[in-house]
Amino acid sequence: MFSFNKIYQLSHRLRLIFIVAAALIVIASIFFTNRLTRQLAVEEHKKMEIWAGAMRQVILAGENTDINFFSEIIAGNTTIPVIMTDENDNLISSLNVKEPSSGVDKFYQKEIERLKRKNSHIEVRIDNTLQHIYYDDSLLLKQLRYFPYIQLGVIFIFLLIGYLAFSGTKKAEQNQVWVGLSKETAHQLGTPISSLLAWLDLLKSRHQDKLFDEMGKDVNRLRIIAERFSKIGSTPDLQLVKLNETLSNAIQYMSRRSSQKVLIKCHFETSEDDAIHLNVPLFEWVIENLCKNAIDAMNGNGFIDIFVQKKSNEYIIDIKDTGKGIDKGKFKAVFTAGFTTKQRGWGLGLSLAKRIVEEYHKGKIFVKQSEINKGTTFRIVLKA
Repeated sequence: MFSFNKIYQLSHRLRLIFIVAAALIVIASIFFTNRLTRQLAVEEHKKMEIWAGAMRQVILAGENTDINFFSEIIAGNTTIPVIMTDENDNLISSLNVKEPSSGVDKFYQKEIERLKRKNSHIEVRIDNTLQHIYYDDSLLLKQLRYFPYIQLGVIFIFLLIGYLAFSGTKKAEQNQVWVGLSKETAHQLGTPISSLLAWLDLLKSRHQDKLFDEMGKDVNRLRIIAERFSKIGSTPDLQLVKLNETLSNAIQYMSRRSSQKVLIKCHFETSEDDAIHLNVPLFEWVIENLCKNAIDAMNGNGFIDIFVQKKSNEYIIDIKDTGKGIDKGKFKAVFTAGFTTKQRGWGLGLSLAKRIVEEYHKGKIFVKQSEINKGTTFRIVLKA
């Protein structure tokens, strides 16, 4: 129904709102963390300028100069890695740097080049000589830079687990509803169908009329429909049947009960003897649903072409119509329970078709292509 479709659209919008809100939270978190790290980096630069000044005072201090204050400043740096070099970048000393067990000279050369590119150095002139002080980010600053990404990664994992758990629970509930509704429908149809069959047998025994034969076919059709519903939720009984014959039977039934302005035609590239394991009542239901949707999309006037071919170990069935087409963004949505573009209907036909093909027959069904006002092609792929 139209209200059911509104519920689907509302659910889709809420999902989009949730994604947008999550994205905004992520952006805000990264923005404020980066802003904080920039401020901390500025403070560390100021500390290093003070540290470099203290080093200069200690080096230039005379014998009678009290350097305790400057020494405390120098000793106070326990977190920021520092490398001191001469004007030719030859190593003088280092502080808070974890040296490797071997290749120390190459290690310092690479570190100095890296810090040069990073522009993390201070020049200190002592008398007529020039020294360079290269410094890296403190461990705290590095952790702060990576923290939001780690945090977001953990949040994403929890959200993913929650989403999967929720989806699994929701799907299980939907399955229970599907199965309960289907079996109850089959049960409710069973009694009047049995009664109708008995009345038809009685009428045939008293009167000879072709109308009773046609009525019998329709009542038998109701019996098949009830049987289909009863199979939902149960392990399907797959039998080896001829694919061409099964498709032809389904198409003949639809052709007899559709407008004369609708032409349904099969194009078989497969052999008449090609057999496949199918549950015939359920598979015919899929073909009928696709044809009904095509007829509705064409407003009861157009062509439906069904192409059947075999490639390696797969049978490919394409159902092509000349209807109004489907927007590309809705190719997957059309298989969602409740989605419909029609004023009437529950939007369950394609959802049932997907379940029958993919869960019961281990195949695939999808929209191969579609153009607005030109038509749509659905493809079914089944294992040979």
